[in-house]
Amino acid sequence: MSEKKRGILNPVIIGAAVIVAGGVVGYLYLKGVFSDATSPLASAKVVPDEALMTGMISTDPKAWGQLQQFGTPEAQAAINKGLNDFNKQMTAESKIDYAKDIYPWLGSVMFAVLPSDPNQPSKQNLLMVVGIKDKISAWNFSNKIKSQIKGQETDYNGVKILETTGSSGKTYSAVLNDHLVLAPERKAVEQAIDTFKGQPSFAKKENAASILSKGVDVQNTLAQIYIPEYGNVIQQLIASNPNSPPLPPQSLAQLKQVKSLVMGLGVDNSGLRMKAIGKVDPSLIKVEYKPTPGKVVAQFPLETIALISGQGISRGWAAVVAESQKNSQLQQQLDQYRQQMKTSYNLDLDKDIFGWMDGEFALAAISSNQGFLAQFGFGGALVFKTSDRQTAEATLAKIDAIAQTNSITVAERNVQGKTVKEWKLPSQEILLGYGWLDNESVFVAVGSSLIDVMVTNSNSLDGSESFKAIAGSLQKPNIGYFYVDMDKTMSLVNRNLAAAQNNPIPAEANAILTSIRGIGMTATQPDASTSQMEMLLALKPKTK
Repeated sequence: MSEKKRGILNPVIIGAAVIVAGGVVGYLYLKGVFSDATSPLASAKVVPDEALMTGMISTDPKAWGQLQQFGTPEAQAAINKGLNDFNKQMTAESKIDYAKDIYPWLGSVMFAVLPSDPNQPSKQNLLMVVGIKDKISAWNFSNKIKSQIKGQETDYNGVKILETTGSSGKTYSAVLNDHLVLAPERKAVEQAIDTFKGQPSFAKKENAASILSKGVDVQNTLAQIYIPEYGNVIQQLIASNPNSPPLPPQSLAQLKQVKSLVMGLGVDNSGLRMKAIGKVDPSLIKVEYKPTPGKVVAQFPLETIALISGQGISRGWAAVVAESQKNSQLQQQLDQYRQQMKTSYNLDLDKDIFGWMDGEFALAAISSNQGFLAQFGFGGALVFKTSDRQTAEATLAKIDAIAQTNSITVAERNVQGKTVKEWKLPSQEILLGYGWLDNESVFVAVGSSLIDVMVTNSNSLDGSESFKAIAGSLQKPNIGYFYVDMDKTMSLVNRNLAAAQNNPIPAEANAILTSIRGIGMTATQPDASTSQMEMLLALKPKTK
């Protein structure tokens, strides 16, 4: 009897277990446990392949919360005010509470830029793709929206499209399994439905799957942008803008060889960091990549406000000359420049100007409150490193001779054992000067005060805390730096605005700008087909 009962009960128990398990699986499915809807690749599968580019915006509050470690109280207040105003506007229109109504089901947010309507080329055509991580919460939200906002549903290819009207105009939306698609134009939603039903998607474009899967490695990602066919995108954007001049066929051909570009923005302990990776045809790279030694930065003083450095101007010029052999228009322009330099100044453009600039170089803006620079608060300086000092000196002598024919006096002066040549105006004001810092480094500086600063330079830029904080964390080796000290820059801006008696910078904008410590940027080339760029918006630590 007991054996028979066990035989009868076993199927019942097994069946009940199957039903319970099925219910659990179904519940977990609705809760999004098995869904990959939040990945860039999954979202791109409902984006039409006509899209020029896509981007993902992070919905992770922890990533955005990292920004709380930066900024003055004024900057934090300005940001919080903006967020509060946005929430109030959303609540006023639809009584939506982001934390309660949207966040529980919001998995990801992708935006896609579609080609503009030829009849309205200036109007952006955007499609939003929102990943649904919790279908139950999304269902509850949908019911709440329908009860509050009047809309009209229509059918397209077996899918319901909801049309709603708000203060900003009409919005069209549709649910495609694990994704909600929205757009201000109905056609964009229809294209997304067609893609969902089997038409070619953005995810199937060449290079798309790779960049969508890998992205860019940044900490606490806030956003990523994906452009799998960079050259074609640029061509279409130019074609859609009637005011853009047509590109020469050679330039267009080069752009099309740029295979893909992906960019990422994140937050780390230094501030906001952006990285970009471009894949190109190696045959396009005309200038051989050589990382800079980085020594030229040390030849600029602590008072440096901003700097751009690099290496091998002569190699870049040689690449332009080589390219001109295939481009008659470019060759004609170069020949005109050569002729003008020869006729007007008796200078050989290839040899006298660019030929000896084969080492590192840097251009900088430097603080100064002396002489005629006092009215501006800064002046400029250049440093060139060269392996051909003889040609460089011969060129500078020719330029001195040209200056002397234009009422400028050229005189020598000794500064701490170094000979510098200075150009004096008829008023005896020193316009600029130049000299050799060592056997391979020649500098040119505007104003007598900067000449002395460049020669003496007891405290160099590369040893400053500001430069180390802003540029020190950028990837190395690299091709050089773009560097801005924001404190020194804002000091000049505020001073010049006050002197000009213009309206001051608005308080909120000023609060944001003064929370930025500086900007650093560089680039590198890890292999023949890859170019990388990195930029840091260095932010000041939060103060009480």
